[in-house]
Amino acid sequence: MADAARPMGHSRLRRRNRNRIPILFVALAVLAAVSGCSSDDGASGGSKQPPSTPASHAKPEHSPSSDPNASQKKAVLAVYDAMSAEQAKAYHQASAKGTDLEKYASLDALSKIELDLGRMKEAGTVVRGKLGHDPDVKLAMDAKPPKATIKDCVDLSEYRIYDTKAKKVKPLPPEQPVRYVLTVKAERWDGGRWMVTDINPQGGPEC
Repeated sequence: MADAARPMGHSRLRRRNRNRIPILFVALAVLAAVSGCSSDDGASGGSKQPPSTPASHAKPEHSPSSDPNASQKKAVLAVYDAMSAEQAKAYHQASAKGTDLEKYASLDALSKIELDLGRMKEAGTVVRGKLGHDPDVKLAMDAKPPKATIKDCVDLSEYRIYDTKAKKVKPLPPEQPVRYVLTVKAERWDGGRWMVTDINPQGGPEC
């Protein structure tokens, strides 16, 4: 994806972040590394592992007296969890075919996922292993429509990018943090259902 034009003041920030992994569940985690590494580098193994479904990351529900929005937070995390599981399926095959992503992600969020999947397919990479999650949600129920922001501490320790052309796992760049914050936006639509509307395409700070 080409970078949009930015003011001169952003050049230092771009230089600092240019080696950070673009993050939509790290589907493009090693696309830059794949194109830049020789065929004899990287870790071996992992090519025969079956896809792993992300574990549920819903947090324990607070009592109604301590958090009047506990049920809404639980609903947001349930949608995020379901989308994460469907996204993992898509990234294991570099295709959204056979998934239910459209049930949980808006067109804007889905377009970013589809872009990643297209680049993965072109590069001949798929996902092996799984992401760790530790999400926290904040609500803005007075907004119209009500909105939610999810800050997820993503863990890459068991995440792998498999190069189907070279038939091996590609290593993460050494400067890539193993744990970092991913920001996701959601809105409550008609009928009371929550939908993921945006996924920050860049990794956030370490966590």
